[in-house]
Amino acid sequence: MIAVPTVTRPAALASEEESGPVSPAPDELTDAELGAGLARGDPYCLALAYRRWGGLVHTLASRTIGDAREAEDVTQQVFLAAWRGRHGYRPDRGPVPAWLVGITRRRIADTLAARTRRAALVAAAGAALPPPSVAADAPDQLLDRLVITGELARLPRVQRDVLALAYFGDLTQAQIARRTGMPLGTVKSHTRRGLQRLRCRLVAGATTVPGEPAPSRWADGTEPPMGTLRASGARTLRDVREDA
Repeated sequence: MIAVPTVTRPAALASEEESGPVSPAPDELTDAELGAGLARGDPYCLALAYRRWGGLVHTLASRTIGDAREAEDVTQQVFLAAWRGRHGYRPDRGPVPAWLVGITRRRIADTLAARTRRAALVAAAGAALPPPSVAADAPDQLLDRLVITGELARLPRVQRDVLALAYFGDLTQAQIARRTGMPLGTVKSHTRRGLQRLRCRLVAGATTVPGEPAPSRWADGTEPPMGTLRASGARTLRDVREDA
């Protein structure tokens, strides 16, 4: 995420020692003046642009992507891209909000493409799993794998995809970030939240999430298998946690 500065100018910039005319208060800037200031590299114009049009960008992203957290990520990426590409802004080609909408559409397209890649990677990871072993302990290991897979399916989609790549694909968080196109920090947060939910269900043998009382048995009254945290040829929850 980018740290958007406040829009109040320091007193030093308005002192008598400042060379050149004092800029108008941020709320008094027109869109054209804001765009010109942004193109010059004025961080206060970036802050004002975020305040004026951040809601527009987030709404476009949320309606198209359908995921509030991903929409927040896209919003931050749009204004970061606007700041980095500020010298390319041309007022004669359109106003600032139209320029931001164009950046938003490209970021949305990137996010949807990354989602498609994640789904393909998860499917490929599942297809690459070796068949269950015929050893004596194969039934327990197969049960563990089925339990893990079933509980993953209950998680929100992005958390499920990230944990599936880590658990079944044996990928680190850095590798997941590179292969899916998600920022590493986003991968870490999805991993942490997903593990909190998954660990609650698996370790306690419950159908609850953090913050709710966890019974010691499954919903059908049976006790969870002792090997719930294992799966043949796959990572353990402990491994994923240590990558966090």
